[in-house]
Amino acid sequence: MYTKQEQNKSEITKRISSSMIRIFFNIGMYVVFAAVVQWLFTAILANYGINVTDYLVYAQILIALAFGYLIVNSIATFLYWSTRVKYDHPTSAAIRNVVRIIGIGGLVASIAGGVAGGAAGVALGGFMGMVVGFASQQILGQAISGLFLLIARPFKIGDTCVLTGEDGIVEDVSTLFTTVVKADGTKVLIPNNSIMGGKITLKPKQQK
Repeated sequence: MYTKQEQNKSEITKRISSSMIRIFFNIGMYVVFAAVVQWLFTAILANYGINVTDYLVYAQILIALAFGYLIVNSIATFLYWSTRVKYDHPTSAAIRNVVRIIGIGGLVASIAGGVAGGAAGVALGGFMGMVVGFASQQILGQAISGLFLLIARPFKIGDTCVLTGEDGIVEDVSTLFTTVVKADGTKVLIPNNSIMGGKITLKPKQQK
């Protein structure tokens, strides 16, 4: 009979393998779809006198966005299950969310740069990267802070703490927020980047 821990490790190993297969499957499907659309627009439709080659680039952008998201999501899922071997669910989920944010931002910037092409593409890609970076700065900062909190563990769920002036019991630590329950039952969602930049006070556990 397998122990529960061995069963969990076996399940995680299966998930890692399936997510890796999904990455290669999505990449393969993207190559096939891009090739089929290229052939359809430049050969098949042209033979029937339908000239839509000017719209080929837009079709390729849509395909790249769709399959790019699937590929990024597959990579994030693969990293999630890979880190589950060592870390618990909240930490692995934080890593997955950070990878998704960075991956989607990079996808948008690279597609924008590729459409323009050449030096203009590099400039546009850099500009789009800055726009995405500024737009997601706060969210990404909170996600990275949450990841550090989950790895460093200055406090744990159930600890009584004072975080950014809020006194209460830590109920949950997620990617973006830490939830603290105050003495009157009020729940406070504190952004993780505020916690990383502030003072953390751990109170001793009350003796029963």
